[in-house]
Amino acid sequence: MTDRLMLLDTASLYFRAFYGVPDSVVGPDGRPINAARGLLDMIAKLVALYEPTHLIACWDDDWRPQWRVDLIPSYKAHRVAEEVLTAPDVEVVPDPLEHQIPAIREELRALRIPVVGVSHHEADDVIGTYATIATIPVDVVTGDRDLFQLIDDDRDVRVIYTGRGMSNLEVHTGDTTTAKYGIAPSQYADFAVLRGDPSDGLPGVAGIGEKTATTLLARYGDLAGIVEAASGDEGMSAGVRAKLLAAADYLAVAPQVVAVVRDLALPVGIDEARITRANDSAIASVADKWGLGASLTRATDALAARS
Repeated sequence: MTDRLMLLDTASLYFRAFYGVPDSVVGPDGRPINAARGLLDMIAKLVALYEPTHLIACWDDDWRPQWRVDLIPSYKAHRVAEEVLTAPDVEVVPDPLEHQIPAIREELRALRIPVVGVSHHEADDVIGTYATIATIPVDVVTGDRDLFQLIDDDRDVRVIYTGRGMSNLEVHTGDTTTAKYGIAPSQYADFAVLRGDPSDGLPGVAGIGEKTATTLLARYGDLAGIVEAASGDEGMSAGVRAKLLAAADYLAVAPQVVAVVRDLALPVGIDEARITRANDSAIASVADKWGLGASLTRATDALAARS
């Protein structure tokens, strides 16, 4: 059995499950349990398809770190609950989903899947660090295209992209990234800075879309080269130069926001994340408490086949 590490962008998956599984799926207390059950079905499918030997559920200990907000105040600002604007940021999470977070953590614990978060950092940063230090092949499971920056064909780091749904999973490598965007994965963070991302509150450079960003990166290599050229390359069009210079303040800080952190001190080592058979009594207990039914059975069986 060849070793392979699977890193789950956990919130990305359980939000998708919440909106994709009917809320008529309820637990013993009559409240929806659709996100928790949907996540289990996702795990069962992902493990069966991609056959990891190690599995980590990466967690947002801080979904909107202050150090990123200090650099770009609009970062994820549209997701902040209005009623807590004077308190530490709280993400807008539907009440029926909030209720399920403890169930999600308990089911992962029962399955012996480590849940790993790091204070003042997002799950992306946890994923970035594991993907960087891993000495075995890595599959990053996410609906966030920003994590394409981690793809590394030489080290067999891939992204299993869920953005088109669990029935349309896409395996992204260096070749597919280049074919789709015209850039190398190492250029993706700079590409995202230029293009911007409304879902994360990143404005991008006004007037610079994906096509122009790709052209600039092909010519100048990286964002630093583009910024330098905007100050002196006579071959750059006046219009593009003006747009880049107008965005100088943004371009000075955005790379630090978009780039995932790759050097966190992690509380769980990769060796500790090897898939092992779950404890039957723990599984039974959490199944009864939350009403996880056949979804938990499918996840348990899928993991047992890899243990």
